[in-house]
Amino acid sequence: MPRIVQIGPYRPQLVEPERFELIVDGEEIVDVNIELGYVHRGIERLFTTKTYMQNLALAERICGICSGVHTLCYAQTAEGLMEVTVPDRARYLRCIYMELERLHSHYLWFGVLAHTLHEHEAFLKIMREREHVQDLLEYLTGNRMNYLINTIGGVRRDITPKKAEKIRKTIRELRGLSDYLMTLLGDNGSFTEKTKGVGVLPRDKALSLGAVGPTLRGSGIDSDVRKDDPYAAYGELDFEVVTEDDGDVRAKSLVRARETYESINIIEQALDNLPDGEIAVKPGEPLIKEEMGRAEAPRGELFYYIKSDGTNIPKRVKVRTPSFANNFTIIEMLRGENLKNARLVIESVDPCFACTDRVTVIDAKTGDKRILRL
Repeated sequence: MPRIVQIGPYRPQLVEPERFELIVDGEEIVDVNIELGYVHRGIERLFTTKTYMQNLALAERICGICSGVHTLCYAQTAEGLMEVTVPDRARYLRCIYMELERLHSHYLWFGVLAHTLHEHEAFLKIMREREHVQDLLEYLTGNRMNYLINTIGGVRRDITPKKAEKIRKTIRELRGLSDYLMTLLGDNGSFTEKTKGVGVLPRDKALSLGAVGPTLRGSGIDSDVRKDDPYAAYGELDFEVVTEDDGDVRAKSLVRARETYESINIIEQALDNLPDGEIAVKPGEPLIKEEMGRAEAPRGELFYYIKSDGTNIPKRVKVRTPSFANNFTIIEMLRGENLKNARLVIESVDPCFACTDRVTVIDAKTGDKRILRL
């Protein structure tokens, strides 16, 4: 007889509070319900109480791991409202900073994966080597997290020849960590046995459910905002959109591991071709219009919408994070899966619940419903 197994909202297996209700028959998961809203913060409402420049710091707080790409996507959308042309040097610098962020995010995810798989030696090695990226980001921006490097009109800090050499040295060393990850995921790798065939997301389901990022590319779909809708300097840089066909946890892992090589290549190209000139221009006044922007966060497509009424405070800001899109795929991947693999499957999409949460408020008298976002 089916029974209900609760995961969360507060549980050591989950970094953030969220509730998964698993309907289980024996050890097989037959259905899943997800309950969001435990870390709703009302950020979209806060956007409409601050100026465009003040909102840069707020955008960073949506997600700690992807803080840089949030300010980039927000800034690019605001630049569309203000009809700002970003200097070429700033466009290349944005690529460098964002690929460093992608590296630290992917390496962190592998650390979490190793911990979930009880691969403690791998966990310690991955997290130790990832510190080099964090140290580099602190050296370049002043902060390990929430570096506020992007601004409307460009970036806040330049990369000097001395800093460029430091970047080159660090990413050369990081290739060794990427090689190590590929070994773990090889045919005889310790990660392979525990991840192959687990949490499969078929290609057609990935498309119909609107998956994004490594979750989508792990099911064989060639989709990446950096290629499909180039921004910053990505249209002038050569890189591969990594895909795998199996759709399981191993495929998603391989996508992320191979993407670390691509990030390193992008950084090297951007440094080699870094134009001279300014790193920022002064933005103008926003026009009365609406603007949308996209960027490829480490977890997938990030979307921003801003509506302007011509003042220096936006009238409406909407954010759709990649985790919000990928959460629906968790239900599909858990159905038919063994209960022991539930945590692994959930973590395979690298969920961020703080940047996902929406709350439905119901008027007890009328029954009217209203969704409060983020």
